[in-house]
Amino acid sequence: MRVDDIRVFIPAKDFTISKAFYTALGFNGSDASEDLTLYEKGDCYFFLSRFYNQELATNLMMQLSVHDIDEAYEHISSIQGFDIKFTQIKAEPWGKVVYLWGPSGELWHVTEFNLR
Repeated sequence: MRVDDIRVFIPAKDFTISKAFYTALGFNGSDASEDLTLYEKGDCYFFLSRFYNQELATNLMMQLSVHDIDEAYEHISSIQGFDIKFTQIKAEPWGKVVYLWGPSGELWHVTEFNLR
């Protein structure tokens, strides 16, 4: 089996709010159906689904690898109007990370690795 991509389906408690949040975060969305939007940035993709299960959403974690954590933190901290939370930049042995909880409770590990 030859694999070339993996895409996660993120549940949305409020589909309209989550769509606006991911656009504000810098992703470009295109509707795949009435209940599904495909988001992309560069070569990275994920689906936002008009489906919500609290246990799934609050246990879902994704890692977003970035080249500049300071730039990512500045962008994240500038986003207004959403019920989200995020941490300060944390230094780890393998790099730096900002934890970002989206509007449905999904957790993003926004990460800059030491080695590329």
